[in-house]
Amino acid sequence: MRPLSLFLVFIIVSCSAETTSNKETIPPTLSYEEFKANIVETREKINASYILADSSGKDSIIKYSQEFLRNITQEIFTYWYDTQWDFNGITQVPKQGKIACGYFVTTVIRDVGFDIPRSEWGQLASETMIKKINPNVKRFSNKPIEQVTEYLKNRADGIYVVGMDTHVGFVSKEGKQIKFIHANYYKPEKGVMAENLKGDNPINDASYRVIGQLFHYEMAKKWILNEKYE
Repeated sequence: MRPLSLFLVFIIVSCSAETTSNKETIPPTLSYEEFKANIVETREKINASYILADSSGKDSIIKYSQEFLRNITQEIFTYWYDTQWDFNGITQVPKQGKIACGYFVTTVIRDVGFDIPRSEWGQLASETMIKKINPNVKRFSNKPIEQVTEYLKNRADGIYVVGMDTHVGFVSKEGKQIKFIHANYYKPEKGVMAENLKGDNPINDASYRVIGQLFHYEMAKKWILNEKYE
């Protein structure tokens, strides 16, 4: 791989990689459309470097892209906080209209740059949807939330999708900070929010939970190549 190409990728990713603790308190500075356009532009630059790279360089670029995706997803969340929940909500614009839990998850995944069928996936059972992007899932049946938290504490930092009996959302794990980010039907007027796993919320109360990590190696590679999911 040409050293300059790898250097450019490193700069692109590093400039986007900010600390994510307390991210929900920092308001976005770009419009949502501008932010999505920046993601597309960045992917095009990464893709150009990837095409020129040798096998070792491609591996490095995929790993850089995994970090980039984790960080921009945290940024995407900040736009969606306080978007109201509705069972039939399908808005594609943060804070305009309402959104259901499944559509929140699929919209975020699409808007960070994945070619997925947003509407079709948004209506699937949560485990079915999760396994389309990561077949390696962890299931918890009739287990206390403390067991789920302990599992996540021992996992790598990153973004996870968690499906429940009648709900789906994200879990963000950054060091000791673990947050459940979802369109909350317990508090429909508040809607999209980040909260602790333990508390008055669906992930705490669910009898069944299935967890899959986002942005694993193959998923990041598909993002770079802009490959379509069926």
